[in-house]
Amino acid sequence: MPTPPRSIRDFVRHDYRHFNAAALRDAAEAYVTHVEGGGRMLLAMAGAMSTAELGITLAEMIRADKVHAICCTGANLEEDVFNLVAHEHYQRIPHFRNLTAADEKELERQGLNRVTDTCIPEAEAFRVIEEPMLALWRRAEERGERHFPHEFLYQLLREGWLEGRTQIDPAHSWMLAAAERDLPIFVPGWEDSTLGNVFVANVLRERLSSLHTVKGGLESMAALADWYARETMGKPVMEIPMVGEEVGHDDVALRAIPADQAENTIGFFQIGGGIAGDFPICVVPMIHQDMKRPCPYWSYFCQISDSTTSYGSYSGAIPSEKITWGKLDEQTPTFVIESDATIVAPLVFRYVLDT
Repeated sequence: MPTPPRSIRDFVRHDYRHFNAAALRDAAEAYVTHVEGGGRMLLAMAGAMSTAELGITLAEMIRADKVHAICCTGANLEEDVFNLVAHEHYQRIPHFRNLTAADEKELERQGLNRVTDTCIPEAEAFRVIEEPMLALWRRAEERGERHFPHEFLYQLLREGWLEGRTQIDPAHSWMLAAAERDLPIFVPGWEDSTLGNVFVANVLRERLSSLHTVKGGLESMAALADWYARETMGKPVMEIPMVGEEVGHDDVALRAIPADQAENTIGFFQIGGGIAGDFPICVVPMIHQDMKRPCPYWSYFCQISDSTTSYGSYSGAIPSEKITWGKLDEQTPTFVIESDATIVAPLVFRYVLDT
């Protein structure tokens, strides 16, 4: 008799028993426990996950209220939108490891920007989005407005600038899902992205007049601090009473509070490393160490990474190192899945979504 099909949860619970498989199972189960218990989750996303089409599952996670904020690179922010309008023009190169320098040069001549096995078409992606973004940046200048990078993209998606141009199922765009829910997004180092380069280039060409129309990283950190305080303590960060100055260096941990004393708890699910991960996780010690205002530690931590533990590596640092920096507590559930995020993240998300 054929075996009846199993759900994703049943499959993972039964088959994933050891090593990275067991780490995935434990992390996914703890994710479920966290959000079903009323906790919130911030997703830190590095790498090229949007070009890897993580939006297929991430959009569903956002719409199902399983992801409540995102910190990502500027590339991930924009590449979901590039894929939305230019998917049919992308080219996959399965034998990318065999490309010669001459082959790579030919891709450049064709306007195909390679990300591992996938080429993003410059004309159909970058330039199609550049035109309306330039109009939105100019409009903000004329109105004396300033916005974060994701807010300009929300305007692009909500106001119909891309009407008739989309080439994928809207259900597979995480940026569309985020715009629908007005999801908080924090983008450090936005200038390290195609649209960031385009914006600066247009200022230098004097087609735009100010570099300050798009809010930057320091303002993103301030916004993140306020979001974290409102979500966990129910009030803006500046309204949280300071802990007395008598709390010295030896007692700095007293400025943090146990998770069970928080109005809400926030977990941290990290894909990759670098600025997308280190930027947001630092907000907790910034609040309770630098601002001297009590706040809870991150209440869950999971990192998917193929970086191995090594000297001085942030991406390869084990979670316990973060305890010394005041980011995690000793009781915080922590998980590291040393594997390819394009394989692992969709599986964890499917586990969380499975009911």
